[in-house]
Amino acid sequence: MTTGLKYFVAGTALAAMTAVPVLAEKASELTYINGSYGRDAEGQLRERGFAHISTHKNDMGYVYSYWWDEADDDCVNVEVYDGRVMTINDASDQDCGHHKGNAGAAVAAVAGAAILGALLSHKSHHHDDNKHHDDRNDEAHYERGYQDGLHNAAYHNYDRSDAYSNGYSAGVNERNANLRHHHGYGGYRQVAQFKDLNGARAAGGMSQLESRGFRQVDNFTSGNTRYSIQWRPQSRQCLQVTIADGRFYDIRDIGQHPNCR
Repeated sequence: MTTGLKYFVAGTALAAMTAVPVLAEKASELTYINGSYGRDAEGQLRERGFAHISTHKNDMGYVYSYWWDEADDDCVNVEVYDGRVMTINDASDQDCGHHKGNAGAAVAAVAGAAILGALLSHKSHHHDDNKHHDDRNDEAHYERGYQDGLHNAAYHNYDRSDAYSNGYSAGVNERNANLRHHHGYGGYRQVAQFKDLNGARAAGGMSQLESRGFRQVDNFTSGNTRYSIQWRPQSRQCLQVTIADGRFYDIRDIGQHPNCR
């Protein structure tokens, strides 16, 4: 599978040949592709004239990709989880980079030339209702917030806009999803992975931490919840593991602890 198709899939059906112009099929007609693996749907996508536009992740593990069929003037959004297609939805022309209607004009009118190189870089799925704002000002504020959050800029809601705030949250969400591989450390020191152990059974998780160079330096309980402090001297990683119902409920690097030394 190509890099551009690693995390998403989509498909279309062949239009019936008639004497009248061919109409673009809607996502509701393409649901037969739901549940399929990317490797099975990739060929169908390319074969039917769709081109990949962009891909976006969130921190819940979902991946959203946008596909454009130039011949049919059609944009679809494909939602993928765990390598399988979950849903296919119609998307706006703006989502596929064809800035028709008010949404593209909103950014141009309100946000100015600074971000015109990436008009509406946020997509429909970033909104809670999966729809762009009808109001030009709100859509532009959302876009500015999304850009600031995505690129780790300071929160700067000088218009006191709810749309900016929501856009900023969406940008931060996607930035965190894109950087899930990063441990937050710089330099050349090798660090140990641990985020993959979230949800693991406690006994197996503890064994994994030990095999990765961690040792328990503190252990305490609060009610039915147990907390374990794990220290790895080589990389100076100090983890707090929260254990509930026999599983790792949460595991995170807390940076420092009196016993992490």
